[in-house]
Amino acid sequence: MTETVSFGYSEVSPTEKTAKVGEVFARVARRYDIMNDAMSAGMHRLWKDRFVARVKPRAGERILDMAGGTGDIAFRMHARGADVTVSDINPAMLDVGRARAAKKGIEGLDWSVQNAETLSFGDGAFDAYTIAFGIRNVTHIDKALAEAHRVLKRGGRFFCLEFSTTQWPGFAEVYDFYSHRIVPRLGKAIADDEDSYRYLIESIRRFPPMPEFEQMIGEAGFVQTKVEPLLGGLVAIHSGWKI
Repeated sequence: MTETVSFGYSEVSPTEKTAKVGEVFARVARRYDIMNDAMSAGMHRLWKDRFVARVKPRAGERILDMAGGTGDIAFRMHARGADVTVSDINPAMLDVGRARAAKKGIEGLDWSVQNAETLSFGDGAFDAYTIAFGIRNVTHIDKALAEAHRVLKRGGRFFCLEFSTTQWPGFAEVYDFYSHRIVPRLGKAIADDEDSYRYLIESIRRFPPMPEFEQMIGEAGFVQTKVEPLLGGLVAIHSGWKI
């Protein structure tokens, strides 16, 4: 049988998914941060602050921020003295990040076009690996997790911030209506792109539940795996260590 993977609610070939995801983020790059504020009422900033607080970046550490796109996570870790490499498969997202860094007067970040499944970095190159709202768009999540494990030093840590499924009674139904009915309309009004934001919502629905994704992190070789739900699991911080 021919392998298929999910692209939103559709099943496509791995090659087709990689191309389609690339097209989505090329289209939304320019308005990506504005849409994040609109969709989350600015709460994504608080989630990212908490995420970086959990990572605990330290001066002189080498950190790979995968799917780092427009720089939100990298800027926070750089401010704490970490040596951050911002990587993304999509050059358009990195272009936006570079422009934002220049506007903010942030220097010293490395920017690198990378596929999370086939990183060009050597074994044990980084002290920490972060990925925020990006892992669900990877074609083969297991391969990306294996690569994250490979490029970390022994004692290195993995942190992932991703949407999941809220377990709060009543809130799940409200969010389901909001995400499927309202978010695509926001995408149309703000970014003139309803289809891309419909895909992004569908990709959240197809992402593995928290226990299943935690198991995948463990299967990639990480130990002491942990998941911290936010808003009842609407968003979750996953972590693990390489020993």
